[in-house]
Amino acid sequence: MPRIFKQLLFFAILVAAGTAKAQSAPAPDGLNPGDQVRILVWRNTELSGDFTVAANGTLMHPIYREVQVTGISMAALEDRIRTFLTRYTTNPQFVISPLVRVLVSGEVRTPNVFSVPPETTVSQAIVLAGGPTPVADVKHIRLRRERQDIGIDLSQADSQAASLQIRSGDQILIPTKKNILRDYVGPVFSTVGAVAAITSIFWRR
Repeated sequence: MPRIFKQLLFFAILVAAGTAKAQSAPAPDGLNPGDQVRILVWRNTELSGDFTVAANGTLMHPIYREVQVTGISMAALEDRIRTFLTRYTTNPQFVISPLVRVLVSGEVRTPNVFSVPPETTVSQAIVLAGGPTPVADVKHIRLRRERQDIGIDLSQADSQAASLQIRSGDQILIPTKKNILRDYVGPVFSTVGAVAAITSIFWRR
């Protein structure tokens, strides 16, 4: 089986494991400025859409801007939106889908900032970024969360990191595998070659 197909199969297993475990995992932290909230109100397009969380913690929308959405749990956020919608409709029927920001960088095929549902796992976010490149070091992935680094090893299909859920503002860095020839031997020979070239110039004089 070609190597690329083995990698895709491996990460498909991780995603499946993460999805199964995430269903019983506790809810992650709430929203932060820059995140988004998708609100779909039944038969009311004016109150429906994708709304960005402003710097003051409210939604960037003429009507929703008085609703504070940061600093509370997702369950509390849904209750707050329901209470707010009762001003405009009786017994509001709506669906709310928070989307949090996560940065995936390093040795992935499409590094970027993604807006994902809060139940998304670290392994799923990496797959969303196109998966690791052939030189990715999946044993030493670093998750930066609230100024702290969490080491993650995704080299095993039963890794606990498969169930680790994303939080708003997370940064995932996939480093490059260490290569003795490239990282150590190559620079030494380059240095020796440079010294030899300089020495040769002086000897010619």
